[in-house]
Amino acid sequence: MLHLLVAALLLILWALPVSADWLCDGDRLQLERVAGAVDVRGLAGGIPNSSDGTLPGDGILLTWRGTTLQLPRTNNAGPPSYTDGRWWWREPVGEAPEFLERRGDVIEHACEPLVDAPVQTH
Repeated sequence: MLHLLVAALLLILWALPVSADWLCDGDRLQLERVAGAVDVRGLAGGIPNSSDGTLPGDGILLTWRGTTLQLPRTNNAGPPSYTDGRWWWREPVGEAPEFLERRGDVIEHACEPLVDAPVQTH
């Protein structure tokens, strides 16, 4: 029972909007984490790769250069990553994020924290 209460509390906290601002290739990028549909009953038994407070079904919204991308979380090992097959985002702890785009070749967009906006995390 305690496991279910803790899991529910974590889901509620994760559902609160969290955003971060980055500067990617010279343009502001805003990231917002969004919680997806997750079966709370499954949390008691553990869900694989529920790292960094994210779960399968979660996602992010990236707003960059006048476009908003909705990227679902992958179930890859390691830090949470998000992709729709064309765009890829991953934030290793303590490192600059990886922001990639596939257009025939893979284009890597260089990102750094935006200094005039605070970065918020859980």
